[in-house]
Amino acid sequence: MTQDIPHVDLNAEAILRDARQQAGLENLGDESFLVPMGKLLWSLEHEARLTPLGRLIQRQRIVDILVNRLRVQDHLERHPEILEERIVEPLFIVGLPRTGTTMLHRTIAADSRMFAPAWYEVRNPAPFPGWDYRSKDPRITEAEEQVAAMLEGSPELAAIHPMDAEGPDEDIMLLEHSFYSTVPESAVNVPSYGRWLEQQDQTAAYEYLKLLLQFLQWQKKRVGQRGERWVLKAPHHLHFMDLVFKVFPDARVVQTHRDPLQTLPSLASMIHACWVLASDEVDPHEVGRQWARLFANGMSHTMRVREQLGDERFLDLWFEDTVRRPLEEIEKVYAFIGMDLTPEAKTAMERWQEYNRRDARPPHEYTLEQFGYSEEGLCEQFADYRERYILPRQ
Repeated sequence: MTQDIPHVDLNAEAILRDARQQAGLENLGDESFLVPMGKLLWSLEHEARLTPLGRLIQRQRIVDILVNRLRVQDHLERHPEILEERIVEPLFIVGLPRTGTTMLHRTIAADSRMFAPAWYEVRNPAPFPGWDYRSKDPRITEAEEQVAAMLEGSPELAAIHPMDAEGPDEDIMLLEHSFYSTVPESAVNVPSYGRWLEQQDQTAAYEYLKLLLQFLQWQKKRVGQRGERWVLKAPHHLHFMDLVFKVFPDARVVQTHRDPLQTLPSLASMIHACWVLASDEVDPHEVGRQWARLFANGMSHTMRVREQLGDERFLDLWFEDTVRRPLEEIEKVYAFIGMDLTPEAKTAMERWQEYNRRDARPPHEYTLEQFGYSEEGLCEQFADYRERYILPRQ
């Protein structure tokens, strides 16, 4: 089968040329993405051990991102009013992966007063040419095909993370369009790219995130949505909490908590399920090492930011509470952001929860040892976090 897959190059100039030809556009706007894109391409070529199909998929994803940047820039030139959209008091949901952030995000997004980025929008923030904003968005059809292909290639993903082409999803995939994000690291083994990213000022990434939110807000209004604020979610923001407040000064943050002894093996299982889509040479212990280190550093960063800014801009929720009594915990969120939890919103949330029960999906099975973890090692890596947020509740 692999002999039918053509070998594709990972040359930046060729990729840029292909994107411009596909979009029929030339202007990419701000070119701050070029350096991180080059670093990513080097790691994909020399470190990721891609299968022919994995290589093709990774190259196409980069082309798709560039096509979106071209289309975004084209819209900005034709509709400068996009930049007048105000992003008011966005709510960011953050926490270690597997701490209930997805459930919390999607439940709150059931409130029609909230804007939330859908999976098809974060994959393709720019509309396809010719869409009239009245018929079915063709991005949805493409997203449905992509979700089906991912689940076919790695069926265990269905047990790990609910995937819905039209459902709310992580804005980290909007950050991906700046080439400053951990999305590539979640898909393939690119350690040099990851280490380089950690040393960079990523203000440009968050500024582009804001621009894409303005663009999506403008689009949502054109199809009749009337949200009051954004509800966003990505564990990635733990690494850059200072930039969240730098670019979104009136942001509010809900931080979810759960013992890393439970979350890290689950996270590693999810990453492993993604890596095997692109490579036949995946070491689960390498997955474990990279992602425990990454989120131990990210959690330390957020704890430092909280010490500097104070806790009044954060609301803490615990996984066990959101699972047992989700709507009571969401009432705390609404009090925190100064919104009424209306009967209509509550009914929509209850309906979403009933339709998306966790027991309707297959069980997610994994072990600490599978990814080279031990209780002692994880306790040491996350000692400060566990002492502050986990141990007092035990």
